[in-house]
Amino acid sequence: MRVSILASGSSGNITLLETESTRLLVDAGLGKRETLARLAAVENDVKKIDGILITHEHTDHCNGLPQMLGLWKAPLYVTEPTMDALQRILPETFGKRLRGVEKIYAGQSFVIGDIEVHAFRVTHDAIDPICFTFRTNGTKMAIVTDLGHLTNLVKTHLRNCDCVVLESNHDSEMLKVGPYPWDVKQRILSNRGHLSNHTVSEYLSDSDETIGFDARARFLVLAHLSQENNMPEVALMSAEEALRRRPREAAFTGELLLASQDKPLKPLEL
Repeated sequence: MRVSILASGSSGNITLLETESTRLLVDAGLGKRETLARLAAVENDVKKIDGILITHEHTDHCNGLPQMLGLWKAPLYVTEPTMDALQRILPETFGKRLRGVEKIYAGQSFVIGDIEVHAFRVTHDAIDPICFTFRTNGTKMAIVTDLGHLTNLVKTHLRNCDCVVLESNHDSEMLKVGPYPWDVKQRILSNRGHLSNHTVSEYLSDSDETIGFDARARFLVLAHLSQENNMPEVALMSAEEALRRRPREAAFTGELLLASQDKPLKPLEL
Protein backbone atom coordinates (compact mmCIF):
# COMPACT_ATOMS: atom_id res chain seq x y z
CA MET A 1 0.00 0.00 0.00
CA ARG A 2 1.13 3.51 -0.79
CA VAL A 3 -0.12 6.31 1.47
CA SER A 4 -0.04 9.95 0.32
CA ILE A 5 -1.27 12.48 2.88
CA LEU A 6 -1.96 15.42 0.59
CA ALA A 7 -3.21 17.78 3.33
CA SER A 8 -3.98 17.57 7.04
CA GLY A 9 -5.29 20.39 9.19
CA SER A 10 -8.25 22.63 9.91
CA SER A 11 -8.27 24.10 6.37
CA GLY A 12 -8.49 20.84 4.45
CA ASN A 13 -7.88 17.10 4.75
CA ILE A 14 -7.34 14.54 2.00
CA THR A 15 -5.37 11.28 1.84
CA LEU A 16 -4.82 8.93 -1.09
CA LEU A 17 -4.37 5.18 -0.54
CA GLU A 18 -3.14 3.01 -3.40
CA THR A 19 -2.41 -0.60 -4.22
CA GLU A 20 -1.58 -1.93 -7.67
CA SER A 21 -5.29 -2.20 -8.48
CA THR A 22 -7.21 0.09 -6.08
CA ARG A 23 -7.18 3.80 -5.23
CA LEU A 24 -9.15 5.38 -2.39
CA LEU A 25 -9.56 8.97 -1.23
CA VAL A 26 -10.16 9.51 2.46
CA ASP A 27 -11.96 12.84 2.88
CA ALA A 28 -12.08 15.60 0.30
CA GLY A 29 -11.28 18.90 1.95
CA LEU A 30 -9.41 20.54 -0.94
CA GLY A 31 -10.68 21.83 -4.26
CA LYS A 32 -9.84 20.32 -7.65
CA ARG A 33 -6.97 22.64 -8.53
CA GLU A 34 -5.20 22.27 -5.19
CA THR A 35 -5.76 18.50 -5.05
CA LEU A 36 -4.24 18.06 -8.51
CA ALA A 37 -1.33 20.31 -7.54
CA ARG A 38 -0.65 18.21 -4.43
CA LEU A 39 -0.80 15.01 -6.51
CA ALA A 40 1.66 16.50 -8.98
CA ALA A 41 3.96 17.41 -6.09
CA VAL A 42 4.20 13.72 -5.16
CA GLU A 43 4.54 12.77 -8.85
CA ASN A 44 1.17 11.07 -9.06
CA ASP A 45 -1.22 11.36 -11.99
CA VAL A 46 -4.39 9.63 -10.80
CA LYS A 47 -6.71 8.60 -13.62
CA LYS A 48 -9.26 6.66 -11.57
CA ILE A 49 -10.53 6.58 -7.98
CA ASP A 50 -12.37 3.47 -6.77
CA GLY A 51 -14.01 5.11 -3.77
CA ILE A 52 -14.20 8.31 -1.74
CA LEU A 53 -14.67 7.82 2.01
CA ILE A 54 -15.91 10.68 4.19
CA THR A 55 -15.29 10.62 7.95
CA HIS A 56 -17.74 13.41 8.88
CA GLU A 57 -19.44 16.50 7.53
CA HIS A 58 -17.14 19.30 8.74
CA THR A 59 -16.11 21.42 5.77
CA ASP A 60 -12.37 20.78 6.11
CA HIS A 61 -13.18 17.14 5.28
CA CYS A 62 -15.85 17.50 2.60
CA ASN A 63 -15.71 20.97 1.00
CA GLY A 64 -14.06 19.69 -2.18
CA LEU A 65 -16.31 16.65 -2.52
CA PRO A 66 -18.48 17.93 -5.41
CA GLN A 67 -15.34 18.68 -7.42
CA MET A 68 -13.78 15.30 -6.60
CA LEU A 69 -16.95 13.54 -7.71
CA GLY A 70 -16.95 15.52 -10.95
CA LEU A 71 -13.28 14.77 -11.56
CA TRP A 72 -13.26 11.03 -10.88
CA LYS A 73 -16.94 9.94 -10.82
CA ALA A 74 -16.17 7.60 -7.94
CA PRO A 75 -18.69 5.99 -5.58
CA LEU A 76 -19.10 7.68 -2.22
CA TYR A 77 -18.81 5.73 1.05
CA VAL A 78 -20.51 7.54 3.92
CA THR A 79 -22.81 6.92 6.88
CA GLU A 80 -26.47 7.81 6.42
CA PRO A 81 -26.52 10.65 9.01
CA THR A 82 -23.39 12.16 7.47
CA MET A 83 -24.89 11.86 3.99
CA ASP A 84 -27.97 13.76 5.16
CA ALA A 85 -25.71 16.50 6.51
CA LEU A 86 -23.69 16.68 3.28
CA GLN A 87 -26.87 17.18 1.29
CA ARG A 88 -27.75 20.15 3.51
CA ILE A 89 -24.40 21.91 3.52
CA LEU A 90 -22.89 21.24 0.08
CA PRO A 91 -24.04 23.00 -3.12
CA GLU A 92 -26.50 21.43 -5.58
CA THR A 93 -23.62 20.19 -7.72
CA PHE A 94 -22.98 17.57 -5.06
CA GLY A 95 -26.22 15.71 -5.74
CA LYS A 96 -25.90 16.10 -9.50
CA ARG A 97 -22.43 14.53 -9.54
CA LEU A 98 -23.16 11.51 -7.38
CA ARG A 99 -22.38 8.27 -9.20
CA GLY A 100 -23.40 5.86 -6.48
CA VAL A 101 -23.56 5.99 -2.70
CA GLU A 102 -22.58 3.11 -0.44
CA LYS A 103 -24.10 3.61 3.00
CA ILE A 104 -21.73 2.41 5.72
CA TYR A 105 -21.89 2.41 9.52
CA ALA A 106 -19.57 2.31 12.51
CA GLY A 107 -18.49 -1.24 13.28
CA GLN A 108 -18.76 -2.34 9.65
CA SER A 109 -16.04 -3.98 7.55
CA PHE A 110 -16.29 -3.82 3.77
CA VAL A 111 -14.06 -4.36 0.76
CA ILE A 112 -13.18 -1.96 -2.05
CA GLY A 113 -11.02 -3.64 -4.67
CA ASP A 114 -8.25 -5.39 -2.76
CA ILE A 115 -8.50 -3.16 0.34
CA GLU A 116 -10.50 -4.21 3.39
CA VAL A 117 -11.87 -1.19 5.24
CA HIS A 118 -13.15 -1.09 8.81
CA ALA A 119 -15.14 1.90 10.08
CA PHE A 120 -15.28 2.64 13.79
CA ARG A 121 -16.85 5.31 15.94
CA VAL A 122 -14.97 8.23 17.47
CA THR A 123 -16.06 11.03 19.79
CA HIS A 124 -16.26 14.35 17.94
CA ASP A 125 -18.77 17.17 17.61
CA ALA A 126 -20.09 15.95 14.28
CA ILE A 127 -23.33 14.10 13.52
CA ASP A 128 -21.90 10.59 13.03
CA PRO A 129 -18.08 10.74 13.02
CA ILE A 130 -16.07 7.67 12.10
CA CYS A 131 -12.46 6.77 11.41
CA PHE A 132 -10.97 3.91 9.40
CA THR A 133 -8.41 1.15 9.29
CA PHE A 134 -7.28 -0.35 5.99
CA ARG A 135 -5.82 -3.80 5.31
CA THR A 136 -4.27 -5.23 2.16
CA ASN A 137 -1.53 -7.70 1.29
CA GLY A 138 -0.70 -8.33 4.94
CA THR A 139 -0.38 -4.65 5.88
CA LYS A 140 -2.62 -2.46 8.03
CA MET A 141 -2.85 1.28 8.46
CA ALA A 142 -5.14 3.61 10.41
CA ILE A 143 -6.22 7.22 9.94
CA VAL A 144 -7.48 8.61 13.24
CA THR A 145 -8.10 12.35 13.42
CA ASP A 146 -10.90 14.61 14.65
CA LEU A 147 -11.67 13.04 18.00
CA GLY A 148 -11.64 14.34 21.53
CA HIS A 149 -10.90 11.14 23.40
CA LEU A 150 -8.80 8.04 22.78
CA THR A 151 -11.31 5.40 23.81
CA ASN A 152 -10.27 1.80 24.37
CA LEU A 153 -12.08 0.99 21.12
CA VAL A 154 -9.88 3.42 19.20
CA LYS A 155 -6.73 2.16 20.91
CA THR A 156 -7.65 -1.41 19.98
CA HIS A 157 -7.99 -0.46 16.32
CA LEU A 158 -4.59 1.24 16.40
CA ARG A 159 -2.83 -1.99 17.34
CA ASN A 160 -0.90 -4.09 14.81
CA CYS A 161 -0.66 -1.22 12.35
CA ASP A 162 2.22 -0.71 9.92
CA CYS A 163 1.27 2.96 9.65
CA VAL A 164 -0.62 5.11 12.18
CA VAL A 165 -1.86 8.58 11.24
CA LEU A 166 -2.88 10.12 14.55
CA GLU A 167 -4.16 13.57 15.43
CA SER A 168 -1.97 15.74 17.65
CA ASN A 169 -4.04 18.87 17.29
CA HIS A 170 -3.08 21.36 19.96
CA ASP A 171 -0.87 22.33 22.85
CA SER A 172 -3.29 22.83 25.74
CA GLU A 173 -1.51 25.87 27.17
CA MET A 174 -1.24 27.57 23.79
CA LEU A 175 -4.95 26.98 23.27
CA LYS A 176 -5.91 28.35 26.69
CA VAL A 177 -4.03 31.63 26.20
CA GLY A 178 -4.75 31.89 22.48
CA PRO A 179 -7.24 34.11 20.60
CA TYR A 180 -10.17 31.68 20.32
CA PRO A 181 -13.43 32.53 22.13
CA TRP A 182 -13.87 30.64 25.39
CA ASP A 183 -16.71 28.48 24.07
CA VAL A 184 -14.53 27.32 21.16
CA LYS A 185 -11.69 26.53 23.54
CA GLN A 186 -14.04 24.47 25.68
CA ARG A 187 -15.25 22.57 22.62
CA ILE A 188 -11.71 21.73 21.48
CA LEU A 189 -10.68 20.64 24.98
CA SER A 190 -13.77 18.46 25.49
CA ASN A 191 -14.14 14.75 24.79
CA ARG A 192 -15.90 15.74 21.55
CA GLY A 193 -13.14 18.08 20.41
CA HIS A 194 -9.57 17.35 19.38
CA LEU A 195 -6.62 15.45 20.82
CA SER A 196 -3.90 17.45 22.54
CA ASN A 197 -0.17 16.80 22.34
CA HIS A 198 -0.30 15.71 25.98
CA THR A 199 -3.05 13.14 25.40
CA VAL A 200 -1.14 11.72 22.46
CA SER A 201 2.11 11.60 24.43
CA GLU A 202 0.42 9.68 27.26
CA TYR A 203 -0.84 7.15 24.73
CA LEU A 204 2.52 6.81 22.96
CA SER A 205 4.34 6.17 26.22
CA ASP A 206 1.84 3.48 27.30
CA SER A 207 3.18 -0.02 26.55
CA ASP A 208 0.21 -1.89 28.04
CA GLU A 209 -0.19 -5.12 26.06
CA THR A 210 -3.95 -4.77 25.60
CA ILE A 211 -4.72 -1.11 24.87
CA GLY A 212 -1.36 0.69 24.86
CA PHE A 213 0.62 1.78 21.80
CA ASP A 214 2.30 -1.39 20.56
CA ALA A 215 5.07 0.54 18.71
CA ARG A 216 4.92 -1.84 15.75
CA ALA A 217 4.28 0.86 13.17
CA ARG A 218 6.94 1.54 10.58
CA PHE A 219 5.49 5.05 10.26
CA LEU A 220 3.86 7.16 12.98
CA VAL A 221 2.43 10.36 11.53
CA LEU A 222 1.23 13.23 13.72
CA ALA A 223 -1.65 14.88 11.89
CA HIS A 224 -4.29 17.64 11.96
CA LEU A 225 -2.00 20.07 13.82
CA SER A 226 -3.65 23.37 14.66
CA GLN A 227 -2.00 26.34 12.98
CA GLU A 228 -3.11 28.65 15.80
CA ASN A 229 -2.67 26.44 18.87
CA ASN A 230 0.29 24.22 18.08
CA MET A 231 3.70 24.26 16.44
CA PRO A 232 5.26 21.36 14.53
CA GLU A 233 8.36 21.38 16.69
CA VAL A 234 6.26 21.33 19.88
CA ALA A 235 4.14 18.39 18.73
CA LEU A 236 7.24 16.53 17.57
CA MET A 237 9.10 17.17 20.82
CA SER A 238 6.15 15.98 22.89
CA ALA A 239 5.88 12.73 20.92
CA GLU A 240 9.62 12.10 20.97
CA GLU A 241 9.75 12.58 24.74
CA ALA A 242 6.87 10.15 25.17
CA LEU A 243 8.49 7.51 22.99
CA ARG A 244 11.72 7.79 25.02
CA ARG A 245 9.72 6.89 28.13
CA ARG A 246 8.84 3.48 26.74
CA PRO A 247 10.69 0.46 28.16
CA ARG A 248 13.58 -0.77 26.05
CA GLU A 249 11.86 -4.04 25.19
CA ALA A 250 8.90 -2.08 23.76
CA ALA A 251 10.85 0.65 22.00
CA PHE A 252 9.51 2.39 18.91
CA THR A 253 11.95 1.86 16.05
CA GLY A 254 9.86 3.28 13.21
CA GLU A 255 9.87 6.75 11.66
CA LEU A 256 8.07 9.66 13.34
CA LEU A 257 6.67 12.15 10.83
CA LEU A 258 4.51 15.27 10.70
CA ALA A 259 1.66 15.81 8.24
CA SER A 260 1.17 19.37 7.02
CA GLN A 261 -1.67 21.62 5.98
CA ASP A 262 0.44 23.40 3.40
CA LYS A 263 2.18 20.61 1.47
CA PRO A 264 1.88 16.86 0.96
CA LEU A 265 3.91 14.43 3.01
CA LYS A 266 6.27 12.19 1.08
CA PRO A 267 4.39 9.01 0.03
CA LEU A 268 4.77 6.15 2.50
CA GLU A 269 5.38 2.69 1.05
CA LEU A 270 4.00 -0.10 3.25
